[in-house]
Amino acid sequence: MGTSLDVLNHEMVPDHQIMGEEEVADLLATYHITLEQLPKIYHDDPAVKAIGGEVGNVIRIVRDSRTAGRAEAYRLVVKRPKK
Repeated sequence: MGTSLDVLNHEMVPDHQIMGEEEVADLLATYHITLEQLPKIYHDDPAVKAIGGEVGNVIRIVRDSRTAGRAEAYRLVVKRPKK
């Protein structure tokens, strides 16, 4: 019997959070961009799966940064294309 690994507890995996609709609207307005202009992350990414992310969600990724203290990045969850 194996135990399942929670990828979010690994020290190398930054904090991933699903953003609310209002937060997403504010983000897009602040940077004057559309949803499609955000960098993408696949729906089957282990961290996305661990937080229950679905296609269309925007994920906030918060990393500790030596220079900035805290750095936030944003990704739009998309379906992985079939091969």
